Amino acid sequence: MQARIRSIRWEADHILGFRLEPLRGSSFPSFTPGAHVEVTLQPGLKRSYSLLNDPANPDVYEIGVQLDPESRGGSQHIHEHWRPGQVIEVSEPRNLFPLKEDAGHSILIAGGIGITPMLSMMARLEGLGRSWEMHYAVRSRNRAAFLERLEGLHNVQVTIDDEPDTPRLDLRSLIASAPADSHVYCCGPSGMLTAFREQGGPLGDRMHFEYFSADAEVACDGGYSLRLKRSDKVIEVVPGETMLDALLGAGVNVGFACFEGVCGSCRVPVIEGVPDHRDQFLTQAEKDANNAVMACCSGARTTSLTLDI
Repeated sequence: MQARIRSIRWEADHILGFRLEPLRGSSFPSFTPGAHVEVTLQPGLKRSYSLLNDPANPDVYEIGVQLDPESRGGSQHIHEHWRPGQVIEVSEPRNLFPLKEDAGHSILIAGGIGITPMLSMMARLEGLGRSWEMHYAVRSRNRAAFLERLEGLHNVQVTIDDEPDTPRLDLRSLIASAPADSHVYCCGPSGMLTAFREQGGPLGDRMHFEYFSADAEVACDGGYSLRLKRSDKVIEVVPGETMLDALLGAGVNVGFACFEGVCGSCRVPVIEGVPDHRDQFLTQAEKDANNAVMACCSGARTTSLTLDI
């Protein structure tokens, strides 16, 4: 669907906030806290961004975009080319990081640009009158996006690394002291999420997290074959290309967005063979089952993979 950029705001160093309005109609499709949309930047180039505004107000969609110094055309394109009044293509919302709205208590933990999905969760919990708390950690104040939405709230703790007088974020004690009826959410840089997953094991299914970038190298060693069951094609993956590169080069229609294995768009069912999983999307149980693979970043541990496409 099409949307118009209503306004652009500087939120922090290298972070811009965009407010989008529907091109047709009075409101966008509704969304739930933690949802994201895909924006089409140019043919073959899409990126996913969390919706950060209150889900009770679908008249606008708000997203925050951090300029990645290693951008391959996504955030750099947005920062350099998006302007107010411009019409862009936006997908309908999709939620891979949903909020458990009936939890007795919610603990939201964010680092850097990982604050964006937490803002919609915060707004929803506040609107429902639920018990919640937020912990937001950034390196410096000038890199703290959307800080004015958090300051002054009694249940928000902001940790600024280069300001010693701000409280420190202690994941271990935070998780250990979480009430039994609480759900805990984390979104931020890979280091924070790795620590959260290591510390959060006792939470079981009350632990929720979302990666914004991968913490493993993309598999591009090649040297294996893809056997496509439905079309009876065999595609060779050569050194220097990813599985997704090979599929797209052969004219196979595969979804994609992030190119890092964090969004789930390129998930492909596996019938036979053992993938070399490099993504942050599949659970460990799903990886152990070896019945799906993220084509944008993962490879193969066997000489061939048979895919259900």
